[in-house]
Amino acid sequence: MAEECTHDCSTCSSNCSSRKPESLLEAPNPLSNVKHVIGVVSGKGGVGKSLVTSMLAVLMQREGYKVGILDADITGPSIPKAFGLKPGVEGGPEGMIPPHSTTGIDIMSVNLLLEEEDKPVVWRGPVIAGVVKQFWSETIWNDIDYLFVDCPPGTGDVPLTVFQSLPLDGIVIVSSPQELVSMIVAKAANMAKLMNIPVLGLVENMSYVKCPDCGKHIHVFGESHIDEIAEKFGYDLLGQIPMDPKLAALVDRGMLELMENDYLDSAVKVIQNRLGSK
Repeated sequence: MAEECTHDCSTCSSNCSSRKPESLLEAPNPLSNVKHVIGVVSGKGGVGKSLVTSMLAVLMQREGYKVGILDADITGPSIPKAFGLKPGVEGGPEGMIPPHSTTGIDIMSVNLLLEEEDKPVVWRGPVIAGVVKQFWSETIWNDIDYLFVDCPPGTGDVPLTVFQSLPLDGIVIVSSPQELVSMIVAKAANMAKLMNIPVLGLVENMSYVKCPDCGKHIHVFGESHIDEIAEKFGYDLLGQIPMDPKLAALVDRGMLELMENDYLDSAVKVIQNRLGSK
């Protein structure tokens, strides 16, 4: 350490042992108040990450928490569809006000900013990453207990932006029953470890189909190995979601908040135990 050190690293160019790494966290909107931020991630696309995000938000809202969803999947935004929200965001000089669902879940997504919800977002990585930061710093997240962030798949620009720019309390990893799931989970897990982000647990989607006549579980993608994978990484298994036509129909109609199932009840308990209940 220099003899005349002022302990203000921002004004010093010396690379001494006491120098602290600069935080890349983006400051929230001054009017925001968010207690917990949870990322929902996957190592590949098409595993139902947005569905899990939406279901967790609905269940936590039912527990009496004030919940929000930041849709960071900029090029594939599907959150508004599940909640029946149409384009239209109000705001002013102080920031954007996120529209809320029927039960009061605050939601910010690029599809709420477009004139037409089926208009493609053809942007390069840096622009997309910048929008994610804006959804955090320029949106007024008012008294949110749990903000769920629906991340795009993989370990590229946008997931990295979420991990570095938002104060994540933990992530939920979503997978499917295919044989390559161990490698997929490992990619997401290793990224979380590299970024020093806690993993709250695993959710397996499309686990099985339940026969409407006999109730037998039919494993369309083969037998699940999620228990073994959870044990291998030391993670909690937060739930297994079957291929449920009723659930899919509610999403298509924008009425997910009417769902009646216990697929992710364990996830709610784990989140409450890890991050705090009311």
